[in-house]
Amino acid sequence: MTAETGGVREPQASDDQVLAQAVELLHKRPAEALEQARQILKRSPGQPIATLVAGIAQRMLGDASSAVATLEGLVRAQPNAGVTHYEYGLALAAAGHGEAAVAALRRAVALNPGLPGAWRALADHLTAIGDTAAADAAYAQHIRAATHDPRLLRAAKALCGNDIPVAEALLRAHLKEHPTDVAAIRMLAEVAARIGRLGDAQTLLARCLELAPGFAEARAQHATVLDRLNRPLEALREVEQLLALEPRNPNHRNLKATILVGIGEYEQAAEIYRRLTTEYPRQGKVWLSYGHVLKTSGRQAEALNAYRTCLELAPAIGEVWFTLANLKTYRFTREDVTAMSAALAHPDNTDNNRLHLHFALGKACEDAGEFAESFAHYAEGNRLRRAQVPYSADDTTRMVERSRAIFARELFASHAGEGCQAPDPIFVVGLPRSGSTLVEQILASHSQVEGTMELHDMIDLARSLNRSTAGPEAGQYPEVLSSLGPRELRDLGERYLERTRVQRKSAVPHFIDKLPNNFLYAGFIALVLPNARIIDVRRHPLGCCFSGFKQHFARGQHFSYDLGDIGRYYRDYVALMGHFDSVLPGRIHRVHYEALVENTETEVRALLEYCGLPFEDACLRFYENDRAVRTASSEQVRQPIFRDGLEQWRHYEQWLQPLKMALGPALAYPTPAELGKSRVHH
Repeated sequence: MTAETGGVREPQASDDQVLAQAVELLHKRPAEALEQARQILKRSPGQPIATLVAGIAQRMLGDASSAVATLEGLVRAQPNAGVTHYEYGLALAAAGHGEAAVAALRRAVALNPGLPGAWRALADHLTAIGDTAAADAAYAQHIRAATHDPRLLRAAKALCGNDIPVAEALLRAHLKEHPTDVAAIRMLAEVAARIGRLGDAQTLLARCLELAPGFAEARAQHATVLDRLNRPLEALREVEQLLALEPRNPNHRNLKATILVGIGEYEQAAEIYRRLTTEYPRQGKVWLSYGHVLKTSGRQAEALNAYRTCLELAPAIGEVWFTLANLKTYRFTREDVTAMSAALAHPDNTDNNRLHLHFALGKACEDAGEFAESFAHYAEGNRLRRAQVPYSADDTTRMVERSRAIFARELFASHAGEGCQAPDPIFVVGLPRSGSTLVEQILASHSQVEGTMELHDMIDLARSLNRSTAGPEAGQYPEVLSSLGPRELRDLGERYLERTRVQRKSAVPHFIDKLPNNFLYAGFIALVLPNARIIDVRRHPLGCCFSGFKQHFARGQHFSYDLGDIGRYYRDYVALMGHFDSVLPGRIHRVHYEALVENTETEVRALLEYCGLPFEDACLRFYENDRAVRTASSEQVRQPIFRDGLEQWRHYEQWLQPLKMALGPALAYPTPAELGKSRVHH
């Protein structure tokens, strides 16, 4: 076969040479590659490789719609060519057709499982649409397909099968002989991440990038691990590098949005999720993520629309039903209850969906006054969740006992005047569902105070002190504090301020850290930040604990899924805070939620006085504050104080005997009359 060129007949071999040159130019000079491909297609319309090169070049030059049009015909002509479907999927993604891209990539890997790029692209899309299990499997297949060393292939197969011990043993043996093999280092980091050794994973990935800065997959993994380690700015820097090379990568954009939410940049995050909904309009979990950031920003009407869209697309997703219940102000219709019950009964639904549905149905039945059925749903939701999370009440009790032994009056006296002297932080501690979000909202309505969110930085700093020593506890927190000097204490306080600076969006002098669990670290706070304020928000134990039992928390709070566990946790909390009342009298200010509800102005004035702040009327009109709120009480604190929930636990009292037994002496609580007698600083 020949082609006409300027009146001279040339053999087909010249086209082969031009085609080879086009392929060679593709990744260096795509415009020239496109021109070469077009020359061939003029002479040989539909030539498969030239068409493929043209489509790839068009995508690389930013003309995604032309790339889709070019490759569409090739896919029809070559329905069984995996590479063609792969490139078609990339073009569809670049053009913003995310769902069609997923279908094309699925077809590509089905036809040719040895395409590592197709597996990675598919995994990126699956991550963006919230299908994490399938994404993890695709990432594992990517590693396997990208592995050419037969010695690493066995480890890759073990990773695909989630056989972690075998994968780890094979990789460590390989790295002893080849310590700079970046593929093996990345795989070992994946092993570490899967078993929760995030610090090890981060160290391995940093080494990997030191050896191979252009290793994009390792950088993406590094960004994810940094985010999980609560190092958002470092994670964001990694993501920005990735997006500079792949601006439309859905996984990178999704991760950026997650990080932005974590540092309070809600509007930027909402815009990323909004764009993702246009690319994946029929993916319920994308709409769910969009709804979450809208809700946090106070855009409730838009959030409800996003949640409703999610339900229309995927009514079996339990999390969206629970999210509606979690608004606290939302009331389910009969049709909602019917839909939830049908989703719960579906034989293919997952335990994760079921537990969310049980929590949501518990709320629906509670609102309808059907308390026996409500409790049955709450109990089953908690049972399912408790089976998923590791928690030992004995470990918490031991931690409290050790803290009481270490944080003696003498320890604080010996470190008087030390630590970082900055007065910026206001810590609001206690148990979840105690009223801490209300206290935070009141304080954040003051002109000199900024609300942030529940920050994990103090806990991270305390855990970073753990050292390897001969003794079982001598190098662990809190015992390790006995060996710290003035400079170390000051540095720790300064590190906390530096780590949390990203959360501060204004120049006001004070900010709030409202992580309830920080009560376990109140002694640590008093040592490293002696001028920080600590506010303990306390609620009636049965009201507080049962409210926690009704709640499925996004993260942490593993003690809350069993009535016995949560009762012991509350008892340990009361014991530890009582200890600090004794050794640091007046250092911690206590707010009783019931007193705050009944005598709001008196309590608010005392709260502000403790914080060294002048009284401002805005603190009584906290519900007018439009700041973002991330906790379960986000919609409640956008309304005036209401009393309806104070005694709600009494409807369930007949089922709360395990809680009462676990609380023991902590069940004692001041009566309303006693709370109303005086405002005392403890």
